[in-house]
Amino acid sequence: MNINEILKKEFRLRDEQINNTIKLIDEGNTIPFIARYRKEMTGEMSDVTLRELHEKLMYLRNLESRKEDVKRLIDEQGKLTDELVKNIEKANTLQEVEDVYAPYKQKKRTRATMAKEKGLENLALSILEHSIVNIDDEASNYIDEEKQVVTVDDALKGSMDIIAEMVSDDAEIRKFIRTIALRDGVLIVKNTTDEKSVYDMYYDYSESVKTIAPHRVLAVNRGEKEEFLKVKLDINTDRIKKFIEDKYINNDNRKNREVIVAAIEDSYKRLIFPSIEREIRNHLTEIAQERAISVFAKNLKSLLLQPPIKEKVVMGFDPAFRTGCKIAVVDKNGKLLDYTTVYPTAPQNNVEGAKKTLKDLIEKHSIDIISIGNGTASRESELFVSELLKELNRDVQYVIVNEAGASVYSASELANEEHPDINVSIRGAISIARRLQDPLAELVKIDPKSIGVGQYQHDLNKKRLEEVLNGVIEDSVNSVGVDLNTASYSLLEHIAGISKTIAKNIVAYREENGEFTSRAQLKKVKRLGPQAFVQCAGFMRVLDAKNPLDNTGVHPESYDICKGMLEKIGYTLNDLKSKNIDDIDGRVEKIGIKNLSEELGVGEVTLKDIILEIKKPGRDPREEGIKPILRVDVLKIEDIKEGMTLTGTVRNVVDFGAFVDIGIKNDGLVHKSKMSNSFVKDPMSIVTVGDIVEVEVIGIDMDKGRVSLSMEK
Repeated sequence: MNINEILKKEFRLRDEQINNTIKLIDEGNTIPFIARYRKEMTGEMSDVTLRELHEKLMYLRNLESRKEDVKRLIDEQGKLTDELVKNIEKANTLQEVEDVYAPYKQKKRTRATMAKEKGLENLALSILEHSIVNIDDEASNYIDEEKQVVTVDDALKGSMDIIAEMVSDDAEIRKFIRTIALRDGVLIVKNTTDEKSVYDMYYDYSESVKTIAPHRVLAVNRGEKEEFLKVKLDINTDRIKKFIEDKYINNDNRKNREVIVAAIEDSYKRLIFPSIEREIRNHLTEIAQERAISVFAKNLKSLLLQPPIKEKVVMGFDPAFRTGCKIAVVDKNGKLLDYTTVYPTAPQNNVEGAKKTLKDLIEKHSIDIISIGNGTASRESELFVSELLKELNRDVQYVIVNEAGASVYSASELANEEHPDINVSIRGAISIARRLQDPLAELVKIDPKSIGVGQYQHDLNKKRLEEVLNGVIEDSVNSVGVDLNTASYSLLEHIAGISKTIAKNIVAYREENGEFTSRAQLKKVKRLGPQAFVQCAGFMRVLDAKNPLDNTGVHPESYDICKGMLEKIGYTLNDLKSKNIDDIDGRVEKIGIKNLSEELGVGEVTLKDIILEIKKPGRDPREEGIKPILRVDVLKIEDIKEGMTLTGTVRNVVDFGAFVDIGIKNDGLVHKSKMSNSFVKDPMSIVTVGDIVEVEVIGIDMDKGRVSLSMEK
């Protein structure tokens, strides 16, 4: 198996791209570093493609390793043949390798192994290989009371058990049935109760294995787990049995047909079909989980990369009923200034007392924005805040933020380190305030599984979900970069090449020695070696560094190239520091990017990236995104009428549509059939989390508090 060739075809890449990328990965380079600083070598592959290629590379290497293991294990039994080697080598998946290995695998005690212990294997082979004139007479030769083969019937049953297992272990048959099941199989779903449930639509439901949507697979699985549904696979049994009979019944054994057919029937019903059914269900679940994880990952990335609201003093408002609304005020840098608890909601309903407390805080700290969590009592709190704002003499706005995971953060070890003397309940309000100021810096502190921007995330493979989401966080943090002098260790640990230990060492070095004045100082940080420095340095920013390149995405390895380029076009580093390089594009154009790259001995792609970075030192790519909607008044579902056009924020995107916050208690749903005038296969091709969209109200269910929306023009 040529792994490079397989990757080349699957990802449609050139030989040098595959060879270079594998070499970079094997040398221990991180995906963010390769994606950002080795574009010439990879042909500008994105971080997403690089991660997919890396996963496939690991799978193929595991497959190759398993093939060698299986050959060794069969050879140790003295049963490895040239044909087996050929079958193992041509296997394209781990499942196919296991199918070939199945007959040679050490099994638990089965009916077939017990029959073999009774000396009935030769009888089974005789039935398969020769036409026996009188099968009962032949079977009587194997009667052995000591081995508990007392009758002819005992001998025949044992031999049929052996044949049944041989048929079940046949890799060719398994592959054939699997293909039929995937191509023509149908999932039949029945309700186990007439009780109303969220799974009503799946009562008496069927759909082709080939076409069933991933989110429906997960819904059916959950309904089955909760015992509302019963699911089975339906496939063309007659065609399958004929295929098996054609393989195992021939002119040599035709007189034994009745016994062989009975063994095949037993094999299919007892061994093959239950196993294939599990395989197909697992296959569908794996596909559905991968899709759900992909949806979660894309939503999470959009959420993490939402534009920060900078230079604003924010009041975090964590709504509640009985226990009161927790309030935390943070300054422009996210530092806690003040906190309290107010009770404007039921059962206390101390609206006037709460208003007085918050007015005093707003005046005292010159608060600009109130950030309200979207959990329990959110809309009641929003109504209270909107009334409060009307009574103020200063311009204050509010915004609803996704508070998912705030309670998880509050009780975390990290929150305790950051705010050891602050009550757990107040920490949630601090998080709600900070995630408006800098969503990325705050959300990385929370287990990504706790951030509710997926579908069926609690049903997903936890290890795989964590692996993918951590990759998303790493890519997001590195695409933005971090301020070396303000970043928390929870943010720093996601920088390429930086472990949690090194991240804590960076913070400790900063506390002991004062602010970093250059990237080069990183080399003095405990346990941060040369390899880690190469990986991380380009993603670190030092705002007021002596060398202005330290506040850009230019990697230290390219500093000399950058200086050489500046010199050739008539600039210096001082010009860069004073931002006196307005004509850089014009000067580069005069020489020509190709000529310049040749003179400097650097690739055009790298040179273009360097120019882009020095044009905007300290550039935050998130600032080009859409800012959240700031409100001053509240909307209730009773205010909504069909036909109204509203502006809202996309909170979550799933396979069947998008949930949009239009300012009422529950987010409205735009079904994918209402997202565009043309057919929409994937809602993510239309919207992402954080998008501001214009929607029309097309349906209202007052009883359930649901609003249906349309984005069709």
